[in-house]
Amino acid sequence: MPKRRFKLHFLAAILLAGLLFCGVRQAFASGTGTVAATVTPQNISVTVTDGSVAYGTLATSSSKDTTAGGTDDTQTATNDGNVAEDLSITSTDAIGVTTWTLAGTVGVNQYKHSFCTSGTGSPDPCDASPTWTAMTIGYQSLASNVLANGTKKFDLKIDTPSSFSDFLPKSITVTVLAVIH
Repeated sequence: MPKRRFKLHFLAAILLAGLLFCGVRQAFASGTGTVAATVTPQNISVTVTDGSVAYGTLATSSSKDTTAGGTDDTQTATNDGNVAEDLSITSTDAIGVTTWTLAGTVGVNQYKHSFCTSGTGSPDPCDASPTWTAMTIGYQSLASNVLANGTKKFDLKIDTPSSFSDFLPKSITVTVLAVIH
């Protein structure tokens, strides 16, 4: 009986070795490769220089603008982002003791605020034959597809109310908004 066990064990060992040799393939190491990837975050940004307009003291039903013939204070919007941008503009009511309401025409405590981006002047387009667009509380297009580091010059114009309820200073905010083109 011991011979028979030896043969069985021997036969089992050979079968096991054969299965291992034939059924299991050797694994070989493979090479690796890499990919260098970079990303630049999208930046949408606009600044306005000089960013301040002083129209001065004005009478009822009068106007003043920032062209060379007015206060000579043309504003420049600069795309400080890294993508092309569309710029929009809006104005607020004139805030003071009595608020002047922004409107398309002047009236009692109602004023008109306009912007210009085109005309025949040089280097400031609105210095000659300006085309004025009345601003509203909602955003309006100021410029389209302004490239990164690109600029857009614009002028502002105020038309005062036909009559005032007070003679105190008013504060107006003009906002330029940038969105991706």
